[in-house]
Amino acid sequence: MNFASDNWAGAHPAISEALAQHSTGHASAYGTSELDRQVEQKFSELFEREVAVFFVSTGTAANALSMALTMKPGGVCFAHEAAHMIADEGGAPEYLSGGGRLRGVAGGLGRMDPAALEAAIGDYPAQFIHAGQPASVSITQASEIGTVYDLEQIEMIGGIAKKHGLPLHMDGARFANALVSLDTTPAEMTWKRGVDILSFGGTKNGCWCAEAIVVMDPDKAREMPFIRKRSAQLFSKSRFVAAQFAGHFNDDLWLKTARHANAMGKRLADSLASAGTARLAWTPQANEIFLIIAKQKAETALQAGARFYPWPVPRGVSCGEDEGLYRFVTSFATSKEDVDAVVNLLA
Repeated sequence: MNFASDNWAGAHPAISEALAQHSTGHASAYGTSELDRQVEQKFSELFEREVAVFFVSTGTAANALSMALTMKPGGVCFAHEAAHMIADEGGAPEYLSGGGRLRGVAGGLGRMDPAALEAAIGDYPAQFIHAGQPASVSITQASEIGTVYDLEQIEMIGGIAKKHGLPLHMDGARFANALVSLDTTPAEMTWKRGVDILSFGGTKNGCWCAEAIVVMDPDKAREMPFIRKRSAQLFSKSRFVAAQFAGHFNDDLWLKTARHANAMGKRLADSLASAGTARLAWTPQANEIFLIIAKQKAETALQAGARFYPWPVPRGVSCGEDEGLYRFVTSFATSKEDVDAVVNLLA
């Protein structure tokens, strides 16, 4: 009954098998092995164009180094006010980008409001050196509260970024969950809508430790090898990251695991809502579910062994004095039995 985070789940057996398969013998280091090249080519096939791929160890590294690639003196990156890089990355984007700044942009349901983005960019006029320079825009897909930008919303934000000459970054820690929720393709959800750089997450979706920075135009990635090396993110035995992605992509495992996680999230939300023991704070679209539950019921479930987190109540959500907001996250490892057990506890 562990719904604390998809980071708590182990590795999918197929990914462990891929690691074991490629763990013996010798292979050239620092991203030059045949397996590295094969996986990079697979990324290009998935995105329907030649892309530049850089393996890193964490989602924080992927976001921070993506920001570093776009940075300029006095640079500002615009992201949703609750974005992971603002709220949960300990200043790493600012540190690893050499002092770049993050500007929070408002928006309901975890999604950046296009009008608010326009207004925020407007606070940094081109010739006003005291304010600094707009450097990039970042969106999170799926968002921090389990909602998803639809393709038109991505395109709208991409259009604003392009109008101002800013690259658009996508934090895709749960990229696969959003992709299957929209029933679309990687190309349609990224560069065809204006996304220039993607933090592609594998760890939350069944990998051991595998993240990638995907730059849609390789000509714009010339500095990234140096940025990655300088930030201590260049693996010597990078084939072990490549092996995870090889297992991840084989037979579309990454899509199957994401669909399962989303389905378990829907089962949880539907079951608790129909039982009348909890209220959805908003409609989930991926594998994070936020529920308003009586504090006593939640405490009873936690004491019985269920794992989930209390969550700060955002603007626009109303909880009674005896209620709290709680986050539940499902994963490839969540079973129907897990879901039904926690539903019974809360009921």
